Amino acid sequence: MMNNINYNRNVLDHFRNPRNMGELGDADAEATVGNPSCGDVMKVMIKIRDNRIEDVKFQTMGCAAAIATSSMLTELVKGKSLDEAGKISNEDVVVALGGLPPIKIHCSNLAADALKLAIANFRGNRK
Repeated sequence: MMNNINYNRNVLDHFRNPRNMGELGDADAEATVGNPSCGDVMKVMIKIRDNRIEDVKFQTMGCAAAIATSSMLTELVKGKSLDEAGKISNEDVVVALGGLPPIKIHCSNLAADALKLAIANFRGNRK
């Protein structure tokens, strides 16, 4: 049961059929972030080639919005340069999904935060 929260068709599609979910065994970097207030936890793994995100996977334990935002984030960043991907905001994720109920906007913060941290971890590992 989804607590009578009205999700749009796009959010429900990304929740029911998440893109790029799973483990990325040869990831160049990863990051895990969580939200203590709701319990959602999100791990993002990225594979980099020529300064671009060649592949990206996620693992999320959380609500429908957390899974949908994770899925949409991976769709938005695949093929982008690290600089382009690092500029993707939680608002970009929400807009790409066609909106989220206000009570679920915090879920999109996790996706954007996890990606930014994974990119920072990649850059830090290369120094």
